[in-house]
Amino acid sequence: MNAIEINGIVKKFGQLVAVDGISFNVEKGEIFGFLGPNGAGKTTTINILCTLLLPTSGKASVNGFDVVRERRQVQRSIGLVFQDPTLDDYLTAEQNLRFHAYAYGVPRDVREKRMTELLELMELNDRRRSRVSTYSGGMKRRLEVARGLLHHPQVLFLDEPTLGLDPQTRRHIWDYITTLRKQENLSILMTTHYMDEAEYCDRIAVIDHGKIVALDTPTRLKDSVGGDVVSLQADNQEQALIELKESFKLSPVVQNGMVSFSVPRSDVFLPEFLRSFRSGIRSISVRRPTLDDVFLKLTGRAIREQEAGAWEQMRRMMGAMNR
Repeated sequence: MNAIEINGIVKKFGQLVAVDGISFNVEKGEIFGFLGPNGAGKTTTINILCTLLLPTSGKASVNGFDVVRERRQVQRSIGLVFQDPTLDDYLTAEQNLRFHAYAYGVPRDVREKRMTELLELMELNDRRRSRVSTYSGGMKRRLEVARGLLHHPQVLFLDEPTLGLDPQTRRHIWDYITTLRKQENLSILMTTHYMDEAEYCDRIAVIDHGKIVALDTPTRLKDSVGGDVVSLQADNQEQALIELKESFKLSPVVQNGMVSFSVPRSDVFLPEFLRSFRSGIRSISVRRPTLDDVFLKLTGRAIREQEAGAWEQMRRMMGAMNR
């Protein structure tokens, strides 16, 4: 049984088709990235999986529970780590965790043992009686991950888990997450706009205009770009685009003022290209493709920071569930 199964899900808002018949599975123990520009249908899909929205048609299940017929079982079996801080700064770490345990009905003997295990794993046990207001940003994120796992969820939803953190802290957070995945056979569905962070995913689904436009491993997605990425600044950008298309049969795109295109072997392509290109070159660079290039190729635009509005709705949903 997969951790998440989606089969032909459609979601309409009046005449607007927000999600257009998408299907994919998330395997148990898998880290699955869900990427898409704002308005692509990503948030709507996540809302359906977390039972906030009902699908117009199609089926979806989380941990074997149908998201329409078994909503409460779905809610009880998932953990959420929100983009925006949701901890109570006036409480200590252990008080925040206990409050969450009460809400989910975690027995006392299980609760205390689980709290200690997670605080030790996140290297926060020595600060468990400190107010959260004294924590750094990285410590707060680690505590939020611990809280999301306190009730032993089988699937963890991560919304921009390291947003706003420095690169070193981001790496540490991912060290903890990958360790947790191995120890607890945890399935993770995450969103991120950090393309280097998406490299942690086993597979990535890219959604655009309500449809899945690509789904594969990070390596295979990058290979699909077509080789090395050449970026140049031309004397005449419009003329350069025409020349690249007509004379060199390439498919250039414009990003950050640079004209970019992919070629299988830049070492073979560039010498002759530099001799014959007539539109004038001010600067040129070559690099291996990244997930940014994949996203640009598939959607025609660079990924932007994702909106957090849906996760605010999820917080309200989980609060209402426990009242």
